[in-house]
Amino acid sequence: MKLALSGLLLLSTLSPVHAQATPDADRRMAHDIFKEFVEAKSATQTGSTTLVTDIALRRLKEAGFPEGDIFVGGPVPNKHNLVVRLHGSGSMKPLLLLAHTDVVEAKREDWNMDPFVLNEKDGYFYGRGVGDDKSQAAIWLETIIRLKREGYKGNRDIIVALTADEEGGKYNGVDWLLKQHPDLLKADFALNEGGWGEMGNKIKASNDLQVSEKYVITYTFKVTNKGGHSSMPVPDNAIYRLADALQKLSKFGFPLKTNEVTAAYFTQMAKIEKGPMAAELAKIPSGDQAAMQKAAAANPNWNSTLRTTCVATMLNGGHAANALPQLAEATVNCRVLPEDSPQYVLETLKKVVDDPEVSILSERESAGGVPSPMRPDVLKAVKQATEKVFPRVPVVPIMVVGATDGRMLRTFGVPTYGVQGFFYNRDDIRFHGRDERLPIKSFYEGQTFMYNLVTLITTP
Repeated sequence: MKLALSGLLLLSTLSPVHAQATPDADRRMAHDIFKEFVEAKSATQTGSTTLVTDIALRRLKEAGFPEGDIFVGGPVPNKHNLVVRLHGSGSMKPLLLLAHTDVVEAKREDWNMDPFVLNEKDGYFYGRGVGDDKSQAAIWLETIIRLKREGYKGNRDIIVALTADEEGGKYNGVDWLLKQHPDLLKADFALNEGGWGEMGNKIKASNDLQVSEKYVITYTFKVTNKGGHSSMPVPDNAIYRLADALQKLSKFGFPLKTNEVTAAYFTQMAKIEKGPMAAELAKIPSGDQAAMQKAAAANPNWNSTLRTTCVATMLNGGHAANALPQLAEATVNCRVLPEDSPQYVLETLKKVVDDPEVSILSERESAGGVPSPMRPDVLKAVKQATEKVFPRVPVVPIMVVGATDGRMLRTFGVPTYGVQGFFYNRDDIRFHGRDERLPIKSFYEGQTFMYNLVTLITTP
């Protein structure tokens, strides 16, 4: 793949065309759907995505969508997916709008408010999934309902797919649909999560377009021991061995490097960034290790963009307060650069731990995928929609440091692009964390942006 950066830079010279404000009724609809989605408990392990699809189904029926254009189903009753189609002329292949409806677990005692209530406070929406990914799910649904009400006459069918278990459960909705009902997701290309707006010092720096992503491998570091009575401790303690392995991991960093997508990203960010870091970012595409080290130390997102990362996320050990541990284990979640193989990651971790008593087993493994092509028509539409809502904010291609269902769609043959138009402070990204939040203003700006983007892509 060759990145069409010259075209991207050319698009940045377009004169601003301001978007019309979203009608109040449509803002209210997006808000109300969003609220219902957030308050539907769809945590991957303990919740039900069917609660969300039931809400979406009711809304679609109220809007007049015929049953033949709506599919609802999944492998088990609490893991439903929904796919709805709005028909255009069919002169061009369909556009797929994807979002997932499951969220990461959230405990009330960990938060400053109920994570499964849409809280509005100090200019933010708070709640589990407000950023990942119920905001986009709500807006895709509101957009297709609005277009139907407006008498959509576009050149493509528009497909909205709201899917289960993107966050790592057993019943990934995209995977299930591709295996059981592949025709539902056939499209020219898809728009998905994975790209958002970056803000620094309250200034919009870039509207990121995700064209590539890392992939996930989850390992268990495991130590077993015969145990014994706690009154007679011995040096060979399973918990201590595990702790030593995790300490080694905490001090290790995979090599810093770039690929074609990330080199392009840092080239663009060097032109956007202010202050001394701009010069350092400009050196990164040439492989300057010192510049990479400075960038990695300055920003967690840049660090993750430049290397494979592995981090301990969960612990389990021991069976009684008065017994020596017979088992100690940790979950280690790795986000792997597309060019790094699973074998390389495993071999590297074994060398870092350097203890045959610590077994390293893969729990959830995938493989790297190919980037989406930098299609001129997609770039043009994203840039024009950005100019309408965020004048003079550049569009920058990125490799997202997490992982999305876009990897499976790309493998299936549907190029997938992550873009949302929600802007976050780059130093305060709370996806999966405590008090997850999204600026209220950004939610409505994103609504306007995504509606404009869809209409630009589908207008004859």
